[in-house]
Amino acid sequence: MTPASSKLLSPLCLTNADGTTTMLRNRLIMGSMHTGLEELPDGWERLAAFYAERAAGGVGLIVTGGLSPNSEGNMWSGMRTLDSEEAASPHRVITEAVHAQGAHIVIQLLHAGRYATHADGVAPSALRSPISPATPREMSADDIHRTLFDYAQAAILAQGVGYDGVEVMGAEGYLINQFMAPRANQRNDEWGGSLENRIRFGVEAVRKVRAATRSNFIIIFRLSMLDLVQGGCTWDEVVEMAKAIEAAGANIINPYVGWHESRVPTIATLVPRGAFTGLTLRLKSELGVPVVASNRINDPGLAEQILAQGGADLVSMARPLLADPMLLKKYASGQSTLINTCIACNQGCLDEAFSGRLTTCMVNPRACRETELRIEPTAKPMRIAVIGAGPGGLACAVTAAQRGHEVTLYDAAPVIGGQFNLARLIPGKEEYSETLRYFSAELVRLGVEQRLGERAASKSLLAAGFDHVVLATGVVPRRLSWPGIEHPRVLRYADVIEGRTPVGARVAIVGAGGIGFDVAELLSHEHLEGNELEQFTATWGIDLQGQSPGGLTNPQPARMSRELWLLQRRSDSLGKGLGKTTGWIRRALLRRRGVNMLSGVVYDRFDEEGLHISVGGVARILPVDHVVICAGQDSDRSLLGELESAGQPLSLVGGARMAGELDATRAIDEGVRLACRL
Repeated sequence: MTPASSKLLSPLCLTNADGTTTMLRNRLIMGSMHTGLEELPDGWERLAAFYAERAAGGVGLIVTGGLSPNSEGNMWSGMRTLDSEEAASPHRVITEAVHAQGAHIVIQLLHAGRYATHADGVAPSALRSPISPATPREMSADDIHRTLFDYAQAAILAQGVGYDGVEVMGAEGYLINQFMAPRANQRNDEWGGSLENRIRFGVEAVRKVRAATRSNFIIIFRLSMLDLVQGGCTWDEVVEMAKAIEAAGANIINPYVGWHESRVPTIATLVPRGAFTGLTLRLKSELGVPVVASNRINDPGLAEQILAQGGADLVSMARPLLADPMLLKKYASGQSTLINTCIACNQGCLDEAFSGRLTTCMVNPRACRETELRIEPTAKPMRIAVIGAGPGGLACAVTAAQRGHEVTLYDAAPVIGGQFNLARLIPGKEEYSETLRYFSAELVRLGVEQRLGERAASKSLLAAGFDHVVLATGVVPRRLSWPGIEHPRVLRYADVIEGRTPVGARVAIVGAGGIGFDVAELLSHEHLEGNELEQFTATWGIDLQGQSPGGLTNPQPARMSRELWLLQRRSDSLGKGLGKTTGWIRRALLRRRGVNMLSGVVYDRFDEEGLHISVGGVARILPVDHVVICAGQDSDRSLLGELESAGQPLSLVGGARMAGELDATRAIDEGVRLACRL
């Protein structure tokens, strides 16, 4: 694909209310993400750097994180709002930074409604969300009119500080979406009941914003295309809403899938790429304004395909631009192999955001830390040895080489990747291969010497005279000591994942952390008939025709042929340490497949009868063919003693520094930060 033939790189002309036009330089939108920078004292400057870097990477239009037009609509108490000149004025540094790089930028107006966690929350009806601790107050007619006025005032404020427009959030279960759906709207006045009444609030919000702003002020409406909750809207209702929003003055319709309280995954790595673009095409055929494709689109090639086939007019990527702000520039220059692809792990972004911490990215720890974590040329190039080509070692080696150091990378395995080579073999985690492709391409581009298939020895490292040695040797499985642990039918998790050992029909998995869940997902995986998308929608009960309210149907997961037990010693719930936004998916998937989950397990022994355990003081035997040990790790520091004794300057990163659950986010972050200090 060349820039001349690329639909993604071609400009898009928006028609304004007065018939004039606004030209976007290309068709890539950076989707909205609340980063946590919004609440920091120096957040405005850091946000300016964050967005400016993405604008410099070529994105055409940026949508900021959402801010409420009034304090009632804040997600939490003390969250910043867009409700006064004083609140708006710091934003100018952001708009000026983005405009200096040639991109457009709009701010998202987001009212939380019943998703508010504070006591002053309001909603169409006094119904508490299952993911919020607070029950909202039902909005009076005066509240509704006041809030609509606040939307218009927020848009005026945004316009005044240089934003090119606003995105009105009408999806993901927030206030406008709550008005739309019977699930959250039980009113019987002019704002509830009939479809016309339920969509009125969103339509009026757009109409008032359009009336209050200049004709070339961009209005995007974030529309819930498929609610994926009981009591949601039907497809026909969604189409009527979209048409009414278009008539009210929106320039762009940006459809989205799923509420935050939905129990259906929509953006995790197990969701097929572009899973919902068929719905976007259907909606586009009903409208005259540009329509955006989003949800699990992480590859410019896929975006190109969607646009070329007429499936949308623009494509939105949010997390992929956390992972690589230069994504579009690399694509345009024919360097797609150098794109650091988002693998939809959620570990650095959504897990952090929904835990009240600063957003970042597992594969790019510079995300949201652009002003503090700079990769600058070194004034004193060194010869550096990095021992271990897992995520932490790769990140350190690549970053050090980017800065101008001479790097030699060692690993006993014949290929790079470390534990990522196991992760990418788990069904639903195939995307992890993308990170290894990126690192592999960068190692070659930067001229890093790769000594793979070679186990580094202290003697040879000392003889080579390296200025610094980085031990990124990772972890080794923790050894357990109960009787029978050495039995040939007690297996190591790596042997099982890599398929080196046949596994029987009845299996016990000891350890229910991330690795235990990975093994359970691998051993319980059964292929359904049909393609990947059909298997996904059947497993999770998604009605892509949208004829059922909320787009839900009966899940039909494939039942596994094996009998599995997933066990843990701790007495709390299994998978408690998994990611906040993905742990529930993994637990639900195993439950639907019929995996037996036990906590508070005491292991006695393994013999020909099976695995002898006790739970709550009651002894039992699990008549299993095999046991797979996934019970934690210890740091591999086998080289540390001799190197330290010889006075070799060295550092530890990742699992070699601190063992635990396989924490690639921490390992990559440590690798990058160390390389920036060397």
